[in-house]
Amino acid sequence: MKEFFRLYLGAYRGLSTPAWMLALVMLINRSGAMVIPFLGVYMINHLNFSLEDTGTVLSCFGIGAVSGSFLGGWLTDKVGHFKVQLCSLILTVPMFFLLPELNTVLKLAVGVFILSIISETFRPANSVSIAYYSKPDNIIRSFSLNRMAVNLGFSIGPALGGFLAAVSYTFLFYGNAVAAFLSALLFFLYFRNRKGNERKAVADETVADHHVANGSPYKDTLFVVFSILSCVFAVCFFQLLSTLPLYYRTVYQLSEADIGIILAFSGMVVFLLEMLLVHIAEKRMTARRVIVLGTILCGLSFFVLNLANGIWVLYVAMFVLCIAEILAMPFMATVTLQRSSLKTRGAYMGVNALSFSLAHVFSPFVGTRIAAAYGFETLWYGSTTLLLLTALGFLLVMKKMKV
Repeated sequence: MKEFFRLYLGAYRGLSTPAWMLALVMLINRSGAMVIPFLGVYMINHLNFSLEDTGTVLSCFGIGAVSGSFLGGWLTDKVGHFKVQLCSLILTVPMFFLLPELNTVLKLAVGVFILSIISETFRPANSVSIAYYSKPDNIIRSFSLNRMAVNLGFSIGPALGGFLAAVSYTFLFYGNAVAAFLSALLFFLYFRNRKGNERKAVADETVADHHVANGSPYKDTLFVVFSILSCVFAVCFFQLLSTLPLYYRTVYQLSEADIGIILAFSGMVVFLLEMLLVHIAEKRMTARRVIVLGTILCGLSFFVLNLANGIWVLYVAMFVLCIAEILAMPFMATVTLQRSSLKTRGAYMGVNALSFSLAHVFSPFVGTRIAAAYGFETLWYGSTTLLLLTALGFLLVMKKMKV
C-alpha cells in the first residue's frame, strides 16, 4: 500500500507552479460546464426539437469548433497564447447569457455556432501555454494534470447541472457564464506578467525535426493521417456528449439528475486515475502502444452497452470509456507537440484541436441519425467496429512516425 501511495504521489512531483495554476483555471471553468452535456436533452425536453434537429444544432457547435481551432492556432502564433486564452474566456460570458433567449432551431444553431468559435480558440492556445510553462521532462504529465482538472470540473458541472436543470434550464446557462468569468479573472491576475521556461524552449527547438516541424502541418503527411485517425477516435468518443445522454434518457428513462450523476462519475474516475496511469504508461510503454490500447478500450466501452441491460452496465461502460480517454488523449497531444517547432507549435496544436473540433460536427450529426434510423444498438456496434479499425491505423502510422 505504501508503494502504491508513493507511486501515486510521484505522479504529481516536479510539476511547475504555472502548470498547477493553469489546471486551477481549467477546473473553475469546467466546474461550470453545464450547458453542453445537457444541450441535447434541453432541446428535446424543453424546446421540443426532433432528434434530427437536435443533432443538427449540436453539429453547428462542431462546425464552430472547427473554425475556432483554425482561428485559435493562427492567432496563437501571431499574438501569443495569453491574449487568445483571455479573450476566449471573457467573450464566452455574454454568449451564455444570450443562449436561453434563442428558442428556434435556426437561432439556437447560430448562437451555438458563435459560442463554439469563441470557446474553441482557447484550446490550441491553452495547449501551447501548457508546453510553455512546463519543465522539459514532464510535459506529458502537465497535459494530464490539465485534463485531470477538466475532468474533475466535469464531475462537478454536470452533477450540479443535473439538479439545476430539474429546477430551470436557464440556471445551466447562467452558471456556465459565472464560471467562465471567474476563470478569466484568475487567469488574468496570475498570468498577465508570467514568463515561461525560455531555456526549455531553446532545447525544444534543437530537438525538433526541422525538416518536418518548421513547415506547415498540412504538408506533414504522416501527421495529417495521425490527425484524421484522432478525429475518428473523437467522433466515437464524443458520443459521450451527444447520443449517450439521449440513450440514458430515451432507453433507460433516466432523469436529468441521474444522467448528471453518471457524467459526474466519469469525471471523477479520470480525476482519480489519470495522473497515476499516465505516469505508469509513460515509463513502461511507447506512445504508440498507449494510444492503440486506449482506442481498443474505447470500442469495448460501446460494445459493453449491448451485452446486458441494467444501470450497472452504464457505469461499467463509462468506466472503460474513462480508461480509454486517460490512455489515448494525453499522448495524442504529446505526439503533436513533438512534431512541431517553436515557430509552428500553434499551427500544429491548432490541427490537433481541429481534429477534435471536426469530431464535434460529425459525432452528433451521424450518431443521432443512426440512432433514429437503426437504433442505439446498431450505433454501438458500429462505433466498436470503427474504433478497432482506427486502432489498426494508429499502429501502422505511428510505427512510421517512430513514436
